[in-house]
Amino acid sequence: MTWKRVATAVVLIPFVVGIVLWGSTAIVALAVGLVTVLALFEYFALGEAIGHRAYRFWTASCALLIIYLQWLTTVINGTKMGGFVYASWELKVGVYLTRLMPHAEDAVFLFVLGIAVITLFTKRPLVETLPAAGISSSGLILAAFPLSYAVRLHGAGTQGPAMLLFAMVIIWVGDTAAYFVGRSFGKYKLAPHLSPKKTWEGTIASFVGSLIVAVVFARYMTVPLGHLLGMAAVGNVAGQVGDLLESAYKRSAGIKDSGSILPGHGGVLDRIDALILAIPVVWYYWIVIYAPRS
Repeated sequence: MTWKRVATAVVLIPFVVGIVLWGSTAIVALAVGLVTVLALFEYFALGEAIGHRAYRFWTASCALLIIYLQWLTTVINGTKMGGFVYASWELKVGVYLTRLMPHAEDAVFLFVLGIAVITLFTKRPLVETLPAAGISSSGLILAAFPLSYAVRLHGAGTQGPAMLLFAMVIIWVGDTAAYFVGRSFGKYKLAPHLSPKKTWEGTIASFVGSLIVAVVFARYMTVPLGHLLGMAAVGNVAGQVGDLLESAYKRSAGIKDSGSILPGHGGVLDRIDALILAIPVVWYYWIVIYAPRS
């Protein structure tokens, strides 16, 4: 199992790093869209295991719309911060168009309207209505929406690609440290009712590994080390919570892995569970704590 896990990582990581560092935000949005749809369908499979059939294609369509709107927001913000000189009327028109531009939350509202229409006109038995709406909504809110912030983070100025890579590496290194330290030295269970194999020793190793990543990245980024350490700390904690959350989903469904598309890792959802919460947490640290002081 370990060699499959390592081999899969060796193949995937250079590909992902290349897209993040050298791809445009549009390319990143396309990649995030693909990953999101795959993860959503795995999530829906967990629901079906306990008899909850989602509105798959409507939910996936709204998830892709959210990702598109996140990308569109980065384009508008990038234009406004591009350093060009605009006439006063151009600025007024730009502000007006920005106000008219739909945002990700508008897509969520559209999703709700769609659920209402589907519920009224579906041929499914009424007993499936509430479970279908529940599993569809939770998939959009708990997986697709937070993951869409990868697009926002990548498009956050010249430091965006490096910041997205940073958010991913703190999780990759943290997961690797937790896996090997937990297997070798783990004694004290972290949350046996959710994930029997996770230990406090692995959790601490994961946290320390993420902080080490911050120290390494500080050599190549203009972000102060203190802020990188802060983002690594909150990102790692959020990532470990996301990992446990997905474990809870799988135990609820009585399934070991969300899928089998990634040898040694399970499914796509198994691989990105920590990133789902870590990426938006790093994004909000970036814009709420770091950006106002930079």
